[in-house]
Amino acid sequence: MSVVRPFPPDRRSPRATTVRLAEVISALTYALDLTEGQRPGHTLRTALIAMRFGQELGLDPDMMGALYYATLLKDAGCSSNAARMASLFGTDDQTVKRAMRLVDWHDKWRLAMRTARNCGIGRNPIERIQHFLRIAGTPQMTRELIQLRCERGAQIAVALGFPRLSSEAIAHVDEHWCGLGHPVGLAGEEIPLLSRVLLLAQTVEAYWMENGIQAALEMARARRGKWFDPKLVDVVLTWRSDATWWESLADFESLDAAVVALEPGGSPMLATDERLDAISYAFAAVIDAKSPFTYRHSTNVARYAVGIATLVGADAELARDILRAGLLHDIGKLGVSNRILDKPGKLSDAERDEVRKHPLWTMQILERVPAFEHFAEASARHHERLDGRGYPWSLSGEYLDFTARVLAASDVYEALTADRPYRSGMPVGKVLEIMRGDRGTAFDATVFDATAAMAEQGAFSLLASSGDEPFDILRAESPVIAERHSSVA
Repeated sequence: MSVVRPFPPDRRSPRATTVRLAEVISALTYALDLTEGQRPGHTLRTALIAMRFGQELGLDPDMMGALYYATLLKDAGCSSNAARMASLFGTDDQTVKRAMRLVDWHDKWRLAMRTARNCGIGRNPIERIQHFLRIAGTPQMTRELIQLRCERGAQIAVALGFPRLSSEAIAHVDEHWCGLGHPVGLAGEEIPLLSRVLLLAQTVEAYWMENGIQAALEMARARRGKWFDPKLVDVVLTWRSDATWWESLADFESLDAAVVALEPGGSPMLATDERLDAISYAFAAVIDAKSPFTYRHSTNVARYAVGIATLVGADAELARDILRAGLLHDIGKLGVSNRILDKPGKLSDAERDEVRKHPLWTMQILERVPAFEHFAEASARHHERLDGRGYPWSLSGEYLDFTARVLAASDVYEALTADRPYRSGMPVGKVLEIMRGDRGTAFDATVFDATAAMAEQGAFSLLASSGDEPFDILRAESPVIAERHSSVA
């Protein structure tokens, strides 16, 4: 394969030198909040509540550290059940998730009413009834959805090297004190303490943001001994009059700093290059789990982009940035409904506008991450074109650096060769014919030539089939959940 002429060095913003791991993970939680349909900062507020529990319970440093990272990663598996929820309910998955988090599952009448209200929102009455009946006729639906979510979240915590206690806490965050929770049905002291703390902390936060502190505490009191450990409820009820602390939780601008400051341990964990790669792969798995039609999309785009960039002459440092930018380029899609992402037919204008917001969200999320902000713009501009006819900013070539140009080509190539809801993947020759028509208008000529050279030599096929990455954890069952299943069987 001939080497294409070297491309000019990329224009890069200054890199952050020393970055704390807590800064990276806490900033990325905004993507998880998007997926869960929660208000921005939900995870960080939950972390502050959980850490106060830990302090008042007198947890040792190891337990505090495990609780800290378990809280930040508690929703890491949330994208894995999004497609199923959107399909069952016929409603945007974020809307369903937000609404159902506030209902008491043990109150069958209220659960049925809340389910009915969230079925087929915006559709005709017959379709809404059909969705409700489909849910009612799906045995163990709640358990299956929660188990899928908990398994993926626990596995991500393992893959990132966090303590087993963190993985265990995530795996059992939806177990209830009375034994009617999921995924295993543990009861009372059988439930890991950190899981009990997480469940109460996140539920109080969700109620507080929707209805105020009094409603949140009344909810905790009503579910004492049912959902929640009675001793933990007694602790949170003592915070009722601590108005200053509750007000500090509501200060959105200070959330990041407040959470990072609470990182346990004498010296903070640093975000090494290896850890940043691991985080990028893990969040690529979260992104691609959102839809069955994007399995490995982010990983493939990243691999293709690195191959193109290396062929064109990128050095090792730039290639590593391109890898991470490619893995995370679609992180904004976590905020797009699966009713749109998985739609088999043509999108309406309103749906197309919604999809076109995802680069904006990618930019907003990556700009918050100190280790990623220097490539945030390039990663988010993967749908822009040299001629200014791309989206969402309609930027022309002078604003598109090398990373953005490479990602634009690799993203289109991967999308056209992959199966989608509305068509099968196209053959390589057809894809290159389509892309060649946009050489110099949508795609940088040098970058396209490198893309074509890689494709014609079969290099992309080799990259796509070169084996699972160590953080491709989408098909593995959480060993923590498996062990608990066997212990209660």
